[in-house]
Amino acid sequence: MIRRRDFITLLGGAAMGWPIAANAQQRQPMRRIGVLMNLAADDPEGQARVAAFLQGLQETGWAVGRNAQIDIRWGMGDAERSRKNATELVALAPDVVFATTFPTVAALQQATRAVPIVFAGVIDPVGAGLVASLSRPGGNTTGFAGFEYGLSAKWLELLKQIAPRMTRVAVLRDSLTPVGIGQLAAIQGVAPSFGVELNPLVVRDVGEIEPAVAAFTRTSNDGLIVTIGTLTDSHREVISALAARHRLPAVYPFPFFVRSGGLISYGPDIIDSYRRAASYVDRILKGEKPADLPVQQPTKIDLAINLKAAKALGLEIPPILLNRADEVIE
Repeated sequence: MIRRRDFITLLGGAAMGWPIAANAQQRQPMRRIGVLMNLAADDPEGQARVAAFLQGLQETGWAVGRNAQIDIRWGMGDAERSRKNATELVALAPDVVFATTFPTVAALQQATRAVPIVFAGVIDPVGAGLVASLSRPGGNTTGFAGFEYGLSAKWLELLKQIAPRMTRVAVLRDSLTPVGIGQLAAIQGVAPSFGVELNPLVVRDVGEIEPAVAAFTRTSNDGLIVTIGTLTDSHREVISALAARHRLPAVYPFPFFVRSGGLISYGPDIIDSYRRAASYVDRILKGEKPADLPVQQPTKIDLAINLKAAKALGLEIPPILLNRADEVIE
């Protein structure tokens, strides 16, 4: 994981106020790149993602202050803030904007249909209406998809492997992320084969999470699945603490949930998609059009396990899962 000081270094030592001033002696034309994030500026995961994106830019020849100016806005998991940030970035007349997750990309598309947009971490961009197709996105938007619905079914399988006696599972979903419906549908499709009763918990803000989880919990055979969404991403520590308090075995979509105290996760390498997205920004800055760049799918799926969380719940992780894990937190 990229640490805070590495993040600062990738910015060329500049302070985290935006935009970053250009070197008056630059020889190459200065290009302006907007970045619209869904997390908070002080979130270590958000810093790691931006650092990966900036590293990808460096690898393709773009250096902050020499030939690239970066303007970053942080959404902090708030839809209204993301809309305001999108408007501000577009007003700066960037050459291209890099954005993350459905709410931020949708906000940008509402603000402009002219400025090229490259995304990462968006689930089902076709179904969400962000692009026309994966092979020919059309319009001004393309990027790197973050998830396939089929993976959602795997979450329930993992829970049953860890807690075989589990009979009730809550599925926590962010109401502002429409693709959560598709994730829930995939889980519902396999629930009967595992003998599990599903209870959808749809929340609109962080204040609704705790009462929803508390109202669900009744027996020692309960479990929790956390689906993908800006709200769940931003408040992952709250959710993992609730799962621990109510002694709920829980599975999450990404490893950074496990690093924040969660039990187990199964999902794509998000950091890698941010680094790869820089290659599309590079190609657009060199003259290619988003409409002609196919949307890329995840190339690596990670399994992460938190043994400390398992011990606190009195669970023993099956050796077959430990052997398959890409990341194990002791």
